Amino acid sequence: MESHNRTTTGRSTSTALHTAYPSRRTTANRIFAAIYASALLALFYHHTNNLLFHSTTCSSFFTSSSLLIADFVFAFMWLTTQSFRMRPLFREEFPENLKRVLKKESDFPAIDVFICTADPYKEPPMGVVNTALSVMAYDYPAEKISVFVSDDGGSALTLFAFFEAAKFAGHWLPFCRKNDVVQRCPEAYFAANPSTTSETDKLKILYESMKARVENVVVRGKVNEQYITEEQYQAFAKWTHGFTPQDHPTVIQVVLDKSKDRDITGHPMPNLVYVSRQKSRTSTHHFKAGALNVLLRVSATMSNAPIILTLDCDMYSNDPQTPLRALCYFSDNELRSKLGYVQFPQRFHGINKSDIYGCELKRVFKINPVGLNGLAGPDYFGTGCFFSRRAFFGGPSALVSPEMPELRPDNVVCKPIRSPEILELAHLVAGCDYEKQAQWGYKIGVRYGSLVEDFFTGYHLQCEGWKSIFCNPEKAAFYGDTPISLVDVLNQIKRCSIGLHEVTFSKYCPLTFGSRYIGILMGFAYAHYSFGPLWSIPMVVYAFLPSLALLNGVSIFPKVSEPWFLLYLFLFLGGYGQDLLDFIIEEGTFQKWWNDQRMWMIRGLSCFLFGSIEYFLKSLGISTHGFNVTSKVVDQEQSKIYEQGVFDFGVESPMFVPMTMAAITNLAAFCLGLVVVLTGRESAFEELVMQVLISGFGVLNSLPVYEAMITSSKRGIPTRTTLLSVVLSSVLFVAAFVALRK
Repeated sequence: MESHNRTTTGRSTSTALHTAYPSRRTTANRIFAAIYASALLALFYHHTNNLLFHSTTCSSFFTSSSLLIADFVFAFMWLTTQSFRMRPLFREEFPENLKRVLKKESDFPAIDVFICTADPYKEPPMGVVNTALSVMAYDYPAEKISVFVSDDGGSALTLFAFFEAAKFAGHWLPFCRKNDVVQRCPEAYFAANPSTTSETDKLKILYESMKARVENVVVRGKVNEQYITEEQYQAFAKWTHGFTPQDHPTVIQVVLDKSKDRDITGHPMPNLVYVSRQKSRTSTHHFKAGALNVLLRVSATMSNAPIILTLDCDMYSNDPQTPLRALCYFSDNELRSKLGYVQFPQRFHGINKSDIYGCELKRVFKINPVGLNGLAGPDYFGTGCFFSRRAFFGGPSALVSPEMPELRPDNVVCKPIRSPEILELAHLVAGCDYEKQAQWGYKIGVRYGSLVEDFFTGYHLQCEGWKSIFCNPEKAAFYGDTPISLVDVLNQIKRCSIGLHEVTFSKYCPLTFGSRYIGILMGFAYAHYSFGPLWSIPMVVYAFLPSLALLNGVSIFPKVSEPWFLLYLFLFLGGYGQDLLDFIIEEGTFQKWWNDQRMWMIRGLSCFLFGSIEYFLKSLGISTHGFNVTSKVVDQEQSKIYEQGVFDFGVESPMFVPMTMAAITNLAAFCLGLVVVLTGRESAFEELVMQVLISGFGVLNSLPVYEAMITSSKRGIPTRTTLLSVVLSSVLFVAAFVALRK
């Protein structure tokens, strides 16, 4: 891996906090880009020539124009990809040198940690608890850490879990300090480290006891009085009969107070605060973006730390030195004034050995951010990111003041976190009507206007002049859960597709607004993501048009003997070859790469397509969308199937229909095409071989679909979906027969 080939000469004597070095492949990337761009220009010359001089019928005009549009989208997306390859930059941090600028514990900046959850049944409280405990146990002064948990589900079950976690933390934190534990997520630690000492045995018993109580409460759906103290009973009294996840008052509970609470060795504990913002059916809540803005305001009233770490509820810390790595950049005087955030890659545990659903997203979380490191920096991933609080309040040279001085990023909180004045103010700023007539979500805070609030916020911050850093240490900083069923994967990406369209078709379109404020390369980089759902256009065209033409014996591509055939071959092999090289260099395998490109095709025929349709219907006022939480609950049978590398189509979904239709159409075309090419007239091979190859490639990528169609398991494609796909494929063939034969 190129990023691991780092020069460490003189590291022990160096006083640098970090270093950076360019990729050795930069020059090769630029040369190849010039060659590939020339080939694309030749391709468009060929398309234009066909369209103007050889499209003499309606069917030939439709075919030529469809291929032109599909290849134009391919070319546009390739062009935007080059922004990641022009100036890739690797970075390395030296946290051992922080003592040069942070000489004593009081010099360390305070950190507020934001953890968001929304549903105790889809996001089990024990998972959220493990995430919180892993960051509370950082190699960092405990009194400098404040953890704020946003519970948008307004669940007493989640609050109970954190009361239990607070008691366990009194034992867990000193255990980690004493034994220099590296894995500070309790669940992951006990799974990887069998008990070897009596101390570990006792701690594990405490953890399992806590886990049993929390899970028992979740199963029952209510908090038993036998588990809570009289003081805690007062907190749970807020859950009255009319309290629902969609309609309830603000609940803010200080679970741990660093000024009073101590662990079993007498060390102070980090602040731990539960926040469930006020909800009303008549108010707009802006999903996760609204929850984060409430945490920004509530934390400002209680701690107002200059550094903020945002985490998904299932993204636990895997390295206790992670905040020190972030400080290597925030402590650099040359970077500090314009550094908005330091982004760590998302990494996932539990992915099967061949990553059948392409959930590593290696390009998004590892390859592309390295390319952006040489520009203005990576986009915001939504988790694993350390922010400067100041970045949420206007550009580096233009502070946008909030409506009250207590919320300013430079305000100093002097009163105790449990004081009545602080709690009263915190409840006020967490109200559902607080943002009315205010600038939250538009000029300050996390930005509204898109379902992908993370992408949209990072984009806005960079347009305001903030820079970002991609920090990718060899040891993963965070690990999270990933969906293990196909429908969960596709639904998650469909939601993102809708949000990306909201950015593309707004006044903040990266091609125009972005290029003007952050430069053409960064504008193209953001456009690569925001225009991503348009991949559905070439996917649909190439999934059906060549096969339908082949079934009707119509040639739509150059003959083998023509030079244009070699052009198509170069574009295909060149694009795929470079993509494979990038993947392998970043510690990928050929099998993972193959599954990743297969999922790219599946996304184009499913979630990208349906996300685009849903967005445009919504724009016409025909359809609406909402926020759907992806389940983090692990089904044992589902997990077993996933580990075996078998696709799980176990539920009915309209998104399965286009990919099943494509699989059927390509199989029929490939079989017929082979017969025609091998036994037909001599010219058949020259005229139809490219379409046979495309159909064969489609068949190869559709193998999991065929397996799911014929399996009797409940994890296969539902019979009704298969029958519907067969009928629609037949209708499509008849339509193509009528059109192409004219």
